[in-house]
Amino acid sequence: MMELDELRIFQAVLQEGGITRAAQRLHRVQSNVTTRLRQLEDKLGVALFLREGKRLVPTAVAWRLNDYAQRLLDLAEEARLAMADAAPSGRLRLGAMESTAAARLAPVLADYHARYPAVQLELQTGESRTLTVAVLDGRLDAALVSGPLDDDRLEQTVVAVEDIVLVAAAARGAPSLEELADSTLLTFGSGCSYRQRLEAWLRRQGVQPRRIVELGSYHAMLSCVACGMGLALLPQALLDSMPQMAAQVSTHALPDDLSRAPTLLIRRRQARQPALQALETMLLERAWKGGGRLGAYANN
Repeated sequence: MMELDELRIFQAVLQEGGITRAAQRLHRVQSNVTTRLRQLEDKLGVALFLREGKRLVPTAVAWRLNDYAQRLLDLAEEARLAMADAAPSGRLRLGAMESTAAARLAPVLADYHARYPAVQLELQTGESRTLTVAVLDGRLDAALVSGPLDDDRLEQTVVAVEDIVLVAAAARGAPSLEELADSTLLTFGSGCSYRQRLEAWLRRQGVQPRRIVELGSYHAMLSCVACGMGLALLPQALLDSMPQMAAQVSTHALPDDLSRAPTLLIRRRQARQPALQALETMLLERAWKGGGRLGAYANN
């Protein structure tokens, strides 16, 4: 019979990409990790990794097991918390889009830290697609991403609705479709949901932008826009949080199907923990105080 400890070791090896880093993460000796991993493979009667020298390559079976392992470990944690003090405590691994972290999270996290000092909160920023994969793989407990998402493995709660605007140099008027086709678009990587929205809308208009330049931060993006390098798609709330930089650019309205984007708090279904429930409650409280614009979006 599989043991939860074996599943934790298996997940660490899968996520860290090898025995050495998994052992460091788990504070175990490498020989113990190797032995427990082989014991799990013997119990299952299948190879979870292909050995190529010192490298371990996950098999298709390993990725299937990972989904079951995460569900079993989540259920075990839920049972532990149900039998113990339900006050928020322990580690909470949260992911967030950079725009959400910059424009909305700081006051929430400050309040959360003051209310729940026993929670060790870890924040990782990234693109929506990357964060979603991390939640599904169990590397994050939850994430704030741009929706909508269509994945039955996830619970989704709308915690904000962003007004999305096209940002150009300060002296520039609203660009026409022809100007968009001849413009440089300043974006994050291909996993950025706002970039995907803009590219999908341009395709519907039969427009192919001349050039796309990927940047690593919104500060860099706004600076390049202000200098006339190109155009960007950004949440209005982010501009509101950076008034000095916002004063150096102009904003332009987008079509209705592009101009509003729900921000979702996502987690794996049935993954319950008091620390995450408390954060969700605080995010919703702040959203409703901010104007109650969530009614148009249903939660799953």
